[in-house]
Amino acid sequence: MGHKCFISFKKEDQWYRERIDKLIAKSDLINKGLDRVINSNDGDYIMKTIRQDYLQDSTVTIFVIGTHSSENEGCDFMGRRKNYFIERELQASLYNGVGNTRNGILGVVLPEMYERIYKGSHQCLTCGGTHNTVVIGDSTVIREFSTNYYIEPHSGCAWSESERYCVLVKWDDFVADPESYVNIAFDKRTSEIASKVKVRNFR
Repeated sequence: MGHKCFISFKKEDQWYRERIDKLIAKSDLINKGLDRVINSNDGDYIMKTIRQDYLQDSTVTIFVIGTHSSENEGCDFMGRRKNYFIERELQASLYNGVGNTRNGILGVVLPEMYERIYKGSHQCLTCGGTHNTVVIGDSTVIREFSTNYYIEPHSGCAWSESERYCVLVKWDDFVADPESYVNIAFDKRTSEIASKVKVRNFR
């Protein structure tokens, strides 16, 4: 494969994380995730620190999309966002700074999320064609993913693959051919759509 992969996941999805370990060569995996809050109000400093200490040398981030991976997870008893670490990992993955280039982002949808995300097809009232309904938003994923999957501004009635930076795949399809999906995400880094990537302000 040859592309260093960082895996962003919730502890509830550890079993899938371990399966990915067996699917991808050990030399192509970075086996550490963000485990501490970076105490700074300087967004560039936070991103540089995460890239240097956790994502160094990675070129693709695999975002495991399970039932606890959404923007709407809320806060813990200390008032910290439950998905703080995934948010920061995706932000740092998309960060294009001095000494690094952004990662490709591959979202792998776990089976228990299929029905919440994939809603079948519908006939478009604008073009008369048929489009797939894919629910990627705050109820299903972290905003860094949804913002760069449905990139705005957008003038058409549906997004083509070339109009998305983030790549989305069902777990069963990923397991059948992980290398091809990692390659697709890797290639996005140098595609035209990479210039439209957005990372929200830090909070």
